[in-house]
Amino acid sequence: MNRQGIIYTVIFTFVASFFFVALLSLTNEFTRTKVDRNQVVVKRRAVLNAFGIETMGTDEDYTLYESRIKEREIEGYRIYDAQLTGEKAAAIEFSGSALWGTITGVLAVKEDLSRIIGMDIISQNETPGLGGRIDEAWFKEQFRNELIKNDQILVTGSGGGDKNKDNGKVDAITGASRTSQAVEQVVNQYLAILRKILGAK
Repeated sequence: MNRQGIIYTVIFTFVASFFFVALLSLTNEFTRTKVDRNQVVVKRRAVLNAFGIETMGTDEDYTLYESRIKEREIEGYRIYDAQLTGEKAAAIEFSGSALWGTITGVLAVKEDLSRIIGMDIISQNETPGLGGRIDEAWFKEQFRNELIKNDQILVTGSGGGDKNKDNGKVDAITGASRTSQAVEQVVNQYLAILRKILGAK
């Protein structure tokens, strides 16, 4: 067969494509269970982190989660309940649009919705070094024990992190105003959902 001819090229391309697609499919099948488990682990660690429960980064986190967290489904939302130093707390998985894609995470609050206990990011597709910094500890820690003022949180200004836990404000990320606004919007949206679900006044 003429290796310079179009028929040879088409047959070779088809065979090579078929081989690599089959290889990828087999790899996907063999790793699916592990990938699914890893996704569960990432989500459970985010829940524990949002509640401020220290994780080990090992398989022990699985046991820790099951002993400390209770799950329930309400109106299509997954709610997590925990008892923290004698106080009831609740968390919700959140999802919302940002500049380049969807941000998903977990938002934990005191049951009376007076304060945010914590917030953790599960996944995001924002620009590394800019909006992608929403996944950095300094940004997420601003939400820890922050007062919910007038039923909302404001993500405003910019800097290295707002230290005042009683002003209902969080510093935005410098150069990432759209992503910062998206975080504010999704957090406030899910605070309203939690208020409705928990019946907080």
